[in-house]
Amino acid sequence: MNPIELRASLGLAGLYALRMLGMFLILPVFAVYAGKLPGGDNHTMVGLAFGAYGLTQALLQLPFGMWSDRVGRKKVIYIGLALFAVGSVMCAMADHVAWLIVGRAVQGAGAISAAVTALLADLTREENRTKAMAMIGGSIASTFAISLVAAPALAAWVGLPGIFLLTALLTIAAMIGVRQIIPDPVISRFHSDAEISATRLPAVLRHPQLLRMNYGVFALHAAQMAMFTVMPLLLTQLGGISLEHHWWVYLPVVLISFVLMVPAVIYGEKKQHLKEVFIFAISLMLLAQLGMALYMPNLAMIVVWLSVYFIAFNILEATQPSLISKIAPSDAKGTAMGVYNTCQSLSMFLGSALAGWLYQQQGSVSAIFLLCAALMVVWLFFAAGMQPPLPVKTQMFHIGDNWEGNAQALSVKLAAIDGVKEAVVLIDERVALLKVLQTGWNEAAARQLIEETAGLTTPSAP
Repeated sequence: MNPIELRASLGLAGLYALRMLGMFLILPVFAVYAGKLPGGDNHTMVGLAFGAYGLTQALLQLPFGMWSDRVGRKKVIYIGLALFAVGSVMCAMADHVAWLIVGRAVQGAGAISAAVTALLADLTREENRTKAMAMIGGSIASTFAISLVAAPALAAWVGLPGIFLLTALLTIAAMIGVRQIIPDPVISRFHSDAEISATRLPAVLRHPQLLRMNYGVFALHAAQMAMFTVMPLLLTQLGGISLEHHWWVYLPVVLISFVLMVPAVIYGEKKQHLKEVFIFAISLMLLAQLGMALYMPNLAMIVVWLSVYFIAFNILEATQPSLISKIAPSDAKGTAMGVYNTCQSLSMFLGSALAGWLYQQQGSVSAIFLLCAALMVVWLFFAAGMQPPLPVKTQMFHIGDNWEGNAQALSVKLAAIDGVKEAVVLIDERVALLKVLQTGWNEAAARQLIEETAGLTTPSAP
């Protein structure tokens, strides 16, 4: 990476981390503190407040990304961060759960993830974009782990209003960072690998393999939000642990899950058994949900089932984006990820809302975890019918800006090269996108063909 790309990648990863920190910090503590507000005895209302963020996020994520194509990336990011900060202050000042619902909805309206991804694509060359995206992914995973451990102690110190005020301050800091650290792109154009295309949306929504993945992320995060709607209460009531000490449970569980997740993902990728690892993780998640529903008599079993849950969760979180990349058509990867992320946001709302309603109606957590187990059974059925993904990766080549040749003819020639499974030349974006075997493909032939035909410079490798 050159200095500008490194600065942009680290800056945008930091922006994501600051924003996600505000969201993740409330996960382990929201149910307990919201229950102390007027109206907090209504668990349905608490569930709605917990998930309202996801509803507005799902509704506005794709429109904000498309809007950034027209008015500029940074302008949309500023507006989104401002909404997030205003919503955070509203949540901090809420004196009733109803106002907490409104504040959380305003927070979610700051749906900037698509605009941030598009800005990153503007600021990085094709050969470095995957590294830049990996930096953002790493910042999100790290922030999630840190939040689970830090949130209980932080909440005991400043309370939930204090966390929301801290979130607002972090958001303002992020806005300053966008201004002072993130470079302005010289050229802003559409990127099929990073943005959603309205013209490719119907094909993505009809793609049977991608539909399986979209249901999967919906089930996974609906169960996550449902669990965190009641788990803080369980640790306090059944486990007998005060809220500020909940990190005693989360820290070892998260560390164990990360250690065990890594070899499973490496085995799936390197040994070409990604489908088997994927189905194993879904089965493990089903076991965790059934265990929580049917046998959780004490703190020891809570820790056991949480450990099983987080092992499965981390494997699935790591493998699903990889599967999307392998399955999605080369020219619709950004669209596929946009739909995938929208399903994730929507599930956050429905998972917490349904969990709150069930807890209000039943007075116990068994029905919640049985519902989550049912989601996993359906997911397991869909995943079993999934076609094993090819061991492929994406290569991108920048085409000379002045080339006006036959894109279709070049695509056909590229697709005929050994090891190339799919090739498409997008003349408007000045790129050639190739889906190639991870080992054994003829990169030299592809490079020579494109250089001779289109004056291409440097290929990329994720």
